[in-house]
Amino acid sequence: MFFGACMSGLAGTTLVWQGTTLDKVWHLNPTAYRKLVPLGRNVGALFLLLSATMFVASVAWFKRRLWGWGLAVGIISTQIAADAVSLARGDYLRGGTGLTIASALLYYLLRPRVRNTFQPVNRSREG
Repeated sequence: MFFGACMSGLAGTTLVWQGTTLDKVWHLNPTAYRKLVPLGRNVGALFLLLSATMFVASVAWFKRRLWGWGLAVGIISTQIAADAVSLARGDYLRGGTGLTIASALLYYLLRPRVRNTFQPVNRSREG
């Protein structure tokens, strides 16, 4: 989650503030850049929102909060849906690889032993 927060934050930053030296990072994925740059600041802002969401999920995950676990499950489930769409559209390598990895992560998250390590926030106060 933390890595995803960093990467989506970097993508969002380069789309909102175009023309900086950070734009060089898009050499790693020029196809995505060509598709996203016309959408500019609007999609950049969504990437920054995604980054913030993933960062919050990361913090809650490390604090073993139940809502953090639920947020992680939601994020990975969304990734599975996106990979399934990619696969259905004919992008077999990217969609298939993503679907396999995300499904394995979701399987791990849903195991009772993992789920049981997360605790709801106790809001009751003593005294």
